[in-house]
Amino acid sequence: MFNFLDYINPYFYIIETRNFLYDKNIFRSFEIPVPVISIGNLSLGGSGKTSLIRYLCEKLFSQFDIAVISRGYKRKSKGSVMVMEKGKLKVDWEKAGDEPYLLGKIFEKKGIKVSILVDEDRKRGSEIAFKDLGVNLILLDDGFQHRRIKRNLDLVLLKKEDLDDKLFPFGRLREPISSLERADAIILTYQEYKPFDFSYKEKPVFKLYRKNWKILNKNLEKVDDFKEKDFIAFCGLANNKQFFDILEKLGLRIKKRLSFPDHYHYKGFELDPKENYITTLKDGIKLDFQENLYFLDFEIEVKGLVEFILKFLKIY
Repeated sequence: MFNFLDYINPYFYIIETRNFLYDKNIFRSFEIPVPVISIGNLSLGGSGKTSLIRYLCEKLFSQFDIAVISRGYKRKSKGSVMVMEKGKLKVDWEKAGDEPYLLGKIFEKKGIKVSILVDEDRKRGSEIAFKDLGVNLILLDDGFQHRRIKRNLDLVLLKKEDLDDKLFPFGRLREPISSLERADAIILTYQEYKPFDFSYKEKPVFKLYRKNWKILNKNLEKVDDFKEKDFIAFCGLANNKQFFDILEKLGLRIKKRLSFPDHYHYKGFELDPKENYITTLKDGIKLDFQENLYFLDFEIEVKGLVEFILKFLKIY
C-alpha cells in the first residue's frame, strides 16, 4: 500500500525517521506502572476515538479505576488540568477542550466514576493520574503517534477512506498504512455507514457499529416526538456530511443545514427562539442548553473487543 507520492513527500521521511528512533530506543519511551491502552488512528480528523473511549469507560469502570488522558485539543488552558475526578466535573469546556468535557458531561449524567486529565505533556498527566488519583488503568486518547509513553495495547481505528488516502499534505493520513505494524488490534469504524473489510498481517480485527440512534433534549433525555418538528441542523466536525446524512436517514425534517469547521467555538452563535435546532453533543456543549436545542446521540457496538481487553488485562 505504498504510494508513489510518499517518495517525494518530506513528511514521510520525518515520520519514518521518528518511528525508527523510537523503535531503536534512541528516543526514550517512559513506562507508567499501570496498564496503558492507547486509542488512536492514522488520519487527521474524526475516526470515532471519543466514542470508543466512552464505550470502554462504560464497559470497564465497574472493574477498574480509569483515567482518560488527553492533550485537550484547542482548550484555553495550559499545563495539567483535572477535567473530571472520580466522576465529578471540575472545569468548563474551554479549559478542558470540547471532547474531554463532552465525555465528562456524559459520564456525570450516567454516574460513571472515571477521571479525565488534559495535559500537553501526556507523560506528566499519566503520572499525576497514577500517583495522585491511584488509578489502575489509563486510556490514552489519540495516542498512536504519541510514542513518548509506553503502551501495553495499541488500538487503532481505521475508516474506509483511509485505505485509499495519501500521506499529509497530499492527503489526510498522519502515518502510512504500514504503520499498522505497531498496532495490537485494528478497529474498522463506521461500519453501519460505510461497511468494509480489511486485515493486516493476522492482527486482531474488530468492527465498530453505531446503533440505537436517539435524539436528546437539553436534559440529555431521550425524546420521541422529534419527527413532528422542523430543525435547523448544524455541526462542526471532521466530516459534517456524515452527520447530515444520518439525520436524513432517521427521517428528521431539516429546513436548513449549517456547516462549520471541526472544533468550531460558536462565539456569537445565537439560537432563534422560534426555531428548533439539532447538533452533536460535541458541538452542543459549547452552547447554553435551551428548550429548542436537541442533540443526536448513539451507542456503539464492537463485538469481542471488551473480552479481548479483559483477557489481556488479566496478566497485570
